[in-house]
Amino acid sequence: MQAKKRIVLKVGTATLTQNSPHISKNKIEDIAQQICDLKEQYEIILVSSGAIAAAHQFFNNKQEGKMEVKQALAAIGQLHLMRLYYEVCKNHNVHIAQCLLTYHDFNDPQAQKNIRNTIETLLRFGYTPIINENDTVATDEIKFGDNDKLAALTAILSDATLLVLATDTDGVYNKDPKIYSDAQPVADIQNLIPYIQQCQPTKSSQGSGGMKSKLEAALIVQKKGIPTWIVNGSHPGFLSNALGQKIPYTIIST
Repeated sequence: MQAKKRIVLKVGTATLTQNSPHISKNKIEDIAQQICDLKEQYEIILVSSGAIAAAHQFFNNKQEGKMEVKQALAAIGQLHLMRLYYEVCKNHNVHIAQCLLTYHDFNDPQAQKNIRNTIETLLRFGYTPIINENDTVATDEIKFGDNDKLAALTAILSDATLLVLATDTDGVYNKDPKIYSDAQPVADIQNLIPYIQQCQPTKSSQGSGGMKSKLEAALIVQKKGIPTWIVNGSHPGFLSNALGQKIPYTIIST
């Protein structure tokens, strides 16, 4: 039996950039501090987007709309993103390791076993796995999702007790809050289908997901008995404060 609760925390590009053109070092600091603060009670597996945004600081190309250019930017930015994670996490006494995965890995039994064994070993050694899509060979999350589905599959494979999706709103609303001023937050959802059907196909300026992809990810883990929290990642200490019931968020229960 696991001594600690296991959380898969997915942070998207909008959270990491704070809706600016570049990765926010302050937000990386915030995430590292939370992992440090929570490590006695929780095992955290981090699913992180942001490679393409990280590349913008070093390389700008007007042909970025082309898939091959996005893949090249991801290859450039992944190195800088992980360097930033490493430098910041080291200062917070958080040890990290990088895992690059594709959807095909989750469909192959031997690859599944290898992923599970690697994650379990890293956690046992006190390392925080940082997972991202291998954008050089796969394009699913570049096109859509911003690693939401990848986080859901990781949560299932790693036997997580909770999936937390950080976004740029205080959870799920009954209407799109970016369009309707009278939109109200929803604290708890069990039936996801109506919310998925009414979701507008909107996304942040940096990310490729949006609320619909998060709800679809939540549906994947809900079927496996794993709850999802959708939390506003722009709040300082968003995960710690959500766990302490100090900020609003949406629970997608099982």
